[in-house]
Amino acid sequence: MRIGLLSFAHVHAEHYQALLRSMPGVELVGFWDDSVHAQSYAERYALKQYLTPQLLLAQALDAVIVCSETSRHREVVELSARAGVHVLCEKPIACTLEDAEAMRDVCAQHGVTFMTAFPMRFDPSCGELRQAVHSGQLGSILGVNGVNHSENPSVHRSWFANPALSGGGAVMDHVVHLTDLLRWCFACEVAEVYAALQWTDGAGENGTALDTAGIVLLTLTNGVQASIDCSWSRPATYPRWGHLKLDVIGTDSLMVIDAFADHLTVYPPDLTRPVQWLGFGVDPNQAMLTAFLDAVQRRQPPPVSWQDGYEATRVVLAAYTSAQQGRPVRLRPARCESTEDPGDGQGS
Repeated sequence: MRIGLLSFAHVHAEHYQALLRSMPGVELVGFWDDSVHAQSYAERYALKQYLTPQLLLAQALDAVIVCSETSRHREVVELSARAGVHVLCEKPIACTLEDAEAMRDVCAQHGVTFMTAFPMRFDPSCGELRQAVHSGQLGSILGVNGVNHSENPSVHRSWFANPALSGGGAVMDHVVHLTDLLRWCFACEVAEVYAALQWTDGAGENGTALDTAGIVLLTLTNGVQASIDCSWSRPATYPRWGHLKLDVIGTDSLMVIDAFADHLTVYPPDLTRPVQWLGFGVDPNQAMLTAFLDAVQRRQPPPVSWQDGYEATRVVLAAYTSAQQGRPVRLRPARCESTEDPGDGQGS
């Protein structure tokens, strides 16, 4: 399969290129990136650079991974769909619902598969949680506490701190992951959103205020209440980028998920470099890429659909509205606009 990478803007792009090159039967044809760092990416990873996305898309590609700034997702997805190239799109899929809907429409018009990049669905611990919920192992669910903290990603890519490009700060960056896991595990939608956010002056590009932390309270359509503690609170010296955790409290049992707990602590011998936590075990990103390429090759619906990305984006935008208005926001049930089967999220 011939694969292209549309931009190195997202921090995940570097990991994706390494994984794609390790996969049998996959050729990473090259990449497009129009930043000042594009040439350095080409040299560092020995990748062929294309000066425009159109030139890359003209290389008889089967699929692309979209890793541009969030505000540019619509632009590159539309180009890809019109070229008949299938798309795996980074999360959040768009800054606005209008852009998300336009991406859906163009992919449907050209018969192109669109998959949202939610790798945590492919994490074994999250899969065990979903199975425990569906089997009734935990009894009636009383509540869920979720945590997703990280360092400020603008240390690595400055555009994350520019809401015009990213759509927002920590809430936009983190809440989509846990929202998707809740929807997937409980097989229901979010009915109500309430959010209290911390706005940090000067944290955004050009010294603007940016949301760097928040508590988001969700009520699901099945009555389960969940909290999401999201922040960019980890310092640049933290041993890993951050973490994702879930506490699911039931009448019969409590299940705790710490998705990145499996790690080795590495102490550099000269102590001039920071301590690192190196993860081991299954890489959910690799499982996600495998599932996407398998769906494209078999001409089957992807295991994570456009609708999944859309619903998570709806919740994030409702959280910002709630914080601005100081009240809960009710979400109207969204008619499923996608013809894709959401599947089980495990690439089966």
